[in-house]
Amino acid sequence: MSTRPKPRASEKTLAVDTVSRTPQQGRSKASFERMLVAAEKLMLERGSEEFTLQDVSQTGAVSIGSIYLRFKSKENLVRAVIANHLERMAADEDAMMVAVKAKATSLDTFMPRYVQAFAGVLRDHAPLLRLSMQRASFDPLVSEPGKQSANRAAAMGIAAMLEYREAFGGDDHELKANAAYQIIFATLARQLSLGSTAESAYAHDWEQLNTELGRMCLAYLKADA
Repeated sequence: MSTRPKPRASEKTLAVDTVSRTPQQGRSKASFERMLVAAEKLMLERGSEEFTLQDVSQTGAVSIGSIYLRFKSKENLVRAVIANHLERMAADEDAMMVAVKAKATSLDTFMPRYVQAFAGVLRDHAPLLRLSMQRASFDPLVSEPGKQSANRAAAMGIAAMLEYREAFGGDDHELKANAAYQIIFATLARQLSLGSTAESAYAHDWEQLNTELGRMCLAYLKADA
C-alpha cells in the first residue's frame, strides 16, 4: 500500500492521465509509451524542449495524428514526460530510503549512507530535473507538483534523521534535522547545476564531496550547540 501523502483539493496535480488521453488497449498503450519515451529521449539529447512533434513521430515510430489524439499539444506531451519522471523519482527515493535504513543501526551509520544514496538519486535524475525546473519557472501545472516533490523528499529525509534524535546534540532536534537536509540538498543541487546557472561554480570530486558532506552533517547534528 502506498504511503505517499494525497494532495489537498486546492493543490495542482500533475500526472500523465491529467494531460493526456491514456489508452487502455495493448497496441494503443504501446504506441502511447513510445510517444513518451521518444519525447523524453529528445529532451535529454538536446537538453531542452527544442523538438517538434514531427521529431517525436520519427523517433517513436508513431503518427502525428496519434500524438495529437493523445496529448492535443506539445505542451501536454512535455508535461506528461515530467509527470512520468516525478513518479519514477519518487519511487527511487522510496527504494533508496528503504535500502539505507536496512543497513543503518545508528546516526553514525545512517548519515553517510543517506548522503551518498540521496546524491546518487539526484545525479541519476538531474538531466530531466533541470528541464523540469526550467519549465516550472513559467508553467504552474509543473511548478506546484515540482514543489510537492521537493517537499516530499525533504520530509522523508528529515523524518529519517529524527529517528536517531537521541544521538543529536542540543534541544531543537527538528531545527537541526531541517538545517542538515537543506545543507545537503543545496550542496548537491549546486554541484549538479539544478539552479539558475548552467554549471557548478566549483569543481569537486563527487565521491569525496559526498563523503565530507556526510561527515559534516553528522558532526553538526551531534554538536551540543
